[in-house]
Amino acid sequence: MTNDQKTTHFGFEQVAVEKKAERVADVFHSVAAKYDLMNDLMSAGIHRLWKRFTIEASGVRAGHKVLDIAGGTGDLSYQFSKLVGKDGQVILADINASMLNVGRDRLIDRGVAGNLQFAQADAQYLPFPDNTFDCITIAFGLRNVTDKDLALRSMLRVLKPGGRLLVLEFSKPQHTALEKVYDTYSFKLLPLMGKLITNDADSYRYLAESIRMHPDQETLKGMMRDAGFVNTEFSNMTGGIVALHKGIKP
Repeated sequence: MTNDQKTTHFGFEQVAVEKKAERVADVFHSVAAKYDLMNDLMSAGIHRLWKRFTIEASGVRAGHKVLDIAGGTGDLSYQFSKLVGKDGQVILADINASMLNVGRDRLIDRGVAGNLQFAQADAQYLPFPDNTFDCITIAFGLRNVTDKDLALRSMLRVLKPGGRLLVLEFSKPQHTALEKVYDTYSFKLLPLMGKLITNDADSYRYLAESIRMHPDQETLKGMMRDAGFVNTEFSNMTGGIVALHKGIKP
């Protein structure tokens, strides 16, 4: 973010800080209805393995309280609701009403138990008391947040001491050849798929650009440490195309 000019990036474009959230909202209003279908097509279904790894790394168990930020259509929340049981609680939070509605309808159709609640919430200003959650996840959402440092501090505040943050996000491929192939896929094929399936190439062009503008693995690890997390680490998946960052509230 460029504070002196009060601008930030929206993909490769510089926009006024106060306009980014609105622009991001427009993207997800547009893609919400076919979000799951596009995820399966874009990743050839591998996103399910990335999410399974996140669940396994969470340490969530019966009785825990979990916050799934940018929970979208509820893949993680569904699994967490089964793990925490009747004495636990899962809150699926998303800033985008369209995504939240799709997620709620999908989970109701799947017969999710009464331990799951929904909240329209901004990751930068989480509307929960201090020291509330045993675990917080944010999957493929942090790169769309205007002020990532502010959001990380907000997550730290609402975690219980000893609680765990998991950030699942696209990252930097670790091999030059893979990075070149990935760039071609992202900037050529992804917008084309968006146009053919959702009649919206621009939203998927933004999503590709937002991945390139997101901090790389070491930078995000440092941001989490600066926000106050300890024992910060990350695990690369699929050659670094995706990384899972972990941190603990002291």
